Amino acid sequence: MKTKEYREDLRTKSAEELNAELVAAKKELFNLRFQNATNQLENTSRIKEVRRNIARIQSIMTEKANA
Repeated sequence: MKTKEYREDLRTKSAEELNAELVAAKKELFNLRFQNATNQLENTSRIKEVRRNIARIQSIMTEKANA
């Protein structure tokens, strides 16, 4: 999914859904870091992508809280 579509998709979700998505992304990041530490991770760029997705989710959560 492209970033613009991903952001639009996040904006349509409720706060609870965003929180669930944030938890899932953080779990995925933990697993990716663990795989990287044990030299099992083949696509290391996925770590960067997940970190940015976490930031996007948090930004939209802040937008909704301030609105």
